Amino acid sequence: MAINNNKRLKVTEFDFDEVKANLKTFLSSQEEFKDYDFEGSGMSILLDTLAYNTHYLGFNMNMLANEMFLDSAALRSSVVSHAKSLGYEVTSSRAPIATVNISLTTTANTKTMPAGTAFTTSINGVDYQFVTVSDITSSNTGTSVPFDSVKVYEGTYVTTTYTADSSDIDQRFLLTDNRADTSTLTVKVQNSSTDTTTTTFTRATDITQLSSTSTVYYLQETDGGYFEVYFGDGTVSKAIEDGNIITLQYVVTNRTLANGASSFSAPSSIDGITNITVTTVSNATGGALPETINSIKLNAPLDYAAQGRAVTVDDYKTYTKKLFPNTQAVSVWGGEDGSFDTSTGVSSNPEYGKVFISIKSTTGENLTTEQKSSLVTAFAPYKVASVTPVIVDPETTFIILNTSFQYDSTSTTSTKDELASLISTTISTFNDSDLKEFNGVFRHSKLLGLIDDTDTAILNNTTTVTMGKFFTPVSGSSSYDINFNNAFFNPHSGHNADAGGILASTGFQLDNDTATEYFFDDDGSGNLRIYSLSSAGVRTYLNSTAGTVDYASGLISTGSLNITAVSNVDGVSSTKIRITALPKSNDVVPVRNQILEIDLVNSTVGGSVDAQATTGKGYTVTSTGTTTTTTVSTSSSTPTSSAY
Repeated sequence: MAINNNKRLKVTEFDFDEVKANLKTFLSSQEEFKDYDFEGSGMSILLDTLAYNTHYLGFNMNMLANEMFLDSAALRSSVVSHAKSLGYEVTSSRAPIATVNISLTTTANTKTMPAGTAFTTSINGVDYQFVTVSDITSSNTGTSVPFDSVKVYEGTYVTTTYTADSSDIDQRFLLTDNRADTSTLTVKVQNSSTDTTTTTFTRATDITQLSSTSTVYYLQETDGGYFEVYFGDGTVSKAIEDGNIITLQYVVTNRTLANGASSFSAPSSIDGITNITVTTVSNATGGALPETINSIKLNAPLDYAAQGRAVTVDDYKTYTKKLFPNTQAVSVWGGEDGSFDTSTGVSSNPEYGKVFISIKSTTGENLTTEQKSSLVTAFAPYKVASVTPVIVDPETTFIILNTSFQYDSTSTTSTKDELASLISTTISTFNDSDLKEFNGVFRHSKLLGLIDDTDTAILNNTTTVTMGKFFTPVSGSSSYDINFNNAFFNPHSGHNADAGGILASTGFQLDNDTATEYFFDDDGSGNLRIYSLSSAGVRTYLNSTAGTVDYASGLISTGSLNITAVSNVDGVSSTKIRITALPKSNDVVPVRNQILEIDLVNSTVGGSVDAQATTGKGYTVTSTGTTTTTTVSTSSSTPTSSAY
């Protein structure tokens, strides 16, 4: 007897319509239900119910299966749990940290500034509080008691107290706000209400070094982003006993809102002293949101693979993100791959025994000297003894674009200006998605394709590329190296010498000559020149050998210059000089600590109607249209040049 295939259920389909159709097919093959109308009878309601139930069950089973694995988990609680099994500690919110010097005018021998001492600041009319997180004692230096290089954390200093009770099976030692910064956490255990002996517990890092008496605590994230403190069992680290009083002290922060705070007001008194002076050493930086789900998924396996040591480049990347949560991007290279000099940047000369780390902060600012020093210290437990980490500032090379597009006016209702605006958005999106990272390569052909695809009416585009970098003059006579790390356009010796070569710059003044504004260009033969510009646009050269230009490597080196002032850049007061150059290739590749970013302010987009396109459709063209150029900003301090 032949087998009726309609009796076989299709168990792999969970969509509602497919499940219902499957059930109908199955039931219609049964002898008992042949007389039923599965579309018009009450049986249809039953089938809907069964299909919905099957769909829900299938969905829940799929979700359950997904949550079982770190790669596919979607719920934060699941991701955090998987990370914990790998020994990974999720990063909490981080408070902005500022460094201040504090002086108390007094003749007292010593004074103590207690934890929780609050300093106030204001950003855009909003007041914020910065606090100390430990007691600090200092001695008199004659007429005052100084507290130097004190770290203050933005937020409220919170104290939470628990009494251990093993009979309460639901007792948990929680930080009571999900904005708590766990890096500021202090855990103290008092023996009892009658025995005030107190022990400060430290955070456990390596359980292989622990004994039954080790006074350490453990930390984990729980539901809702709250963090929980827990302790050992008496075998692996010291256990908590009934009656012990657990005190948790920490900062609850507003996260990123107070980044950049630079001026602080003292409290009314410190240890009874009211004459207080506060001086800012470094502005507030480091405020950050809790670690994201994607970050946990990426870093937890890498942290596990590192096994508590930093040896490979990937190890250093992992621990950099862990130790400095404000890391947006990081580049690491070993000294054997090249050295780094603050004046020349990356060189090919090996420097063994060092690992170079360049960090792009989420705040957009370079790490302070103190942050670099703290990070190097934080690497100590993980690094190989013979290797010294060196923190290197990232260098941004700007890409200046000049886009000219043609479009078919008969196939769109958009104006040239509207199309130009759409293209500007395309360029901005490309800037965010493909660049602004250490490994973000500027691919010219890819951008051209994206521009053409912006609107069906756009037929083609021509986009030229110019590179730009900034450097900051120092006081007195000094030489400067500006390294683009990409070859310059120089088809032959003396190329475009009469028109300024392929270099241009914003203005500056020399040797206190406030009457003359000078600029840089080149002679196409490897010489950097300094000139002034007349009202008629004629260049008068002050120095035709002011430095050298290495077209092959992209290195510009100045001779000794005494730059006393700089002109506005893009109409805004500046302390820097921008120098631009034409690249040999339209593809620009970053090197190690170099980051590429499109200069949206100085990039231009212009459009015109394509006459051939409209004529080919049988239209009479009386004008090909005028070019519309959209420029966000221009600089009066930058002369007209082939490099712009």
